[in-house]
Amino acid sequence: MKIHNKLFLILFSFTFSIIAGLVVLIQYSIGQGIIDFVNAKEVKALEPLAVKLSKEYARTPSWEKIVGGDEQFLMLVNAQLRDSQFLPATRGVPQRPFMRNDDRFGPPRGFGQRERRPPPEHAAHYVLLDENQQRIFGKLFDDLKYIKTPIELNGKTIAYLGVSKRQSLADGYELDFLKQQTNYLWLIALTAGLLTLLLSFLLSRHLVGPVKQIANGMHKLTKGQYSTKLSLERKDELGQLSEDFNTLAFTLAKDEQVRKRWLANISHELRTPMSILLGELEAMLLGIREPTHSNISSANDEALHLKRLIDDLHMLNSAELGGMHYTMQPTDIGFLLNSIEQKYHVIFEQHNIKFYLLNSANNSTINADKTRVLQLLDNILMNAVHYAQCSTISLTATNINIKGHAYLELIIEDNGIGVEQTHLSHLFEYLYRVDSSRNRQEGGSGLGLSICQHIVKGHSGEITAEKASIGGLAIVIKLPLFTQ
Repeated sequence: MKIHNKLFLILFSFTFSIIAGLVVLIQYSIGQGIIDFVNAKEVKALEPLAVKLSKEYARTPSWEKIVGGDEQFLMLVNAQLRDSQFLPATRGVPQRPFMRNDDRFGPPRGFGQRERRPPPEHAAHYVLLDENQQRIFGKLFDDLKYIKTPIELNGKTIAYLGVSKRQSLADGYELDFLKQQTNYLWLIALTAGLLTLLLSFLLSRHLVGPVKQIANGMHKLTKGQYSTKLSLERKDELGQLSEDFNTLAFTLAKDEQVRKRWLANISHELRTPMSILLGELEAMLLGIREPTHSNISSANDEALHLKRLIDDLHMLNSAELGGMHYTMQPTDIGFLLNSIEQKYHVIFEQHNIKFYLLNSANNSTINADKTRVLQLLDNILMNAVHYAQCSTISLTATNINIKGHAYLELIIEDNGIGVEQTHLSHLFEYLYRVDSSRNRQEGGSGLGLSICQHIVKGHSGEITAEKASIGGLAIVIKLPLFTQ
């Protein structure tokens, strides 16, 4: 079953069950309320009889003399309820006044015994009880509950006038009212059910529609259609999910382009030195070129270039898989930068490059792998020496604070040809070259800056490329300072 149908059935069934339950509960509550109202009304109608019986008892303290028997008791009740909607069980019996000693009826047969036949649930039964709530006259059933009105004389209860509680209604305007309310309730329930059906359908479609679009989009992504884009104008979680989907599709498309460019570049990078090497070896084998020291040295250079490329690829692969290990220890910034200056002094003189070291972080320490940091600076400086065509290189070290955290900022600038703004964000991608026609024998593997980025990330730092203040390219490195 589809999720749309499941959601619709769940919403409709749950809501309809609540509505039906409420209707039944309200109907039961109204019915019980009306029955309780009728019972209370009947007790109210019998209150004058209790007053009369109290007055008669004051004159003649004998219930047998006052009432006479069961039949006479029911006649009294019938006389009291004559003008009301309530009629006793002995309907049609002639009415008699209060009896005296000389004209009362004798006790009926079975006097003092309770009747055992269960009465109809809608009929009321009346009983006169003594002060101990024992039957004197009338009908007292074990299965019925009675509302007992005390008959008092001089503040003392001398008897009780009881009427059984009705459990249902047989006739009267209350029954008509109850039937009318029941019809209204079921009409309301039917209307609410239809509205629930409509709302459940609309709500399920409103919720499931975007899910279907996202599912279709995911299906297209699995087929490699990374240009798929969703346009859900929603402000809820599904809208956020659609935005995340679009971000995912864009990322996959970008990664696919990078992968294709990576495959093209790596195949080209490997093919170039390999073709040169095979061409030189084939020429020497065919006798076109003599196997002189110079020719063999040229072939060896191509083999070394190929080896460096493979080594860099292996290092990058190790970094991606977490295989580039770091031995972290507190490292003094001043000592590190002085080592760099001494190491490259001769190289800078050979290329007629002026080097300026501006260190305002002499007393600072970073937690770093010294070998990896030297490799990082080596790659950046050698790039500047070989490719920037510069005459000046500066290295500035300062301490900065970013959001309450202390960092060492290293800025390596040159005054060379620089890099266009559009290329700056791509310099750290694998095999990315600003000048694709550069001689690959001099151009290196194209992986140096990618390795630099992995080293900086391994030290929880950040590396970016910017326009230099002195005209060329600036590499900015931020490394967290060591805190004890």
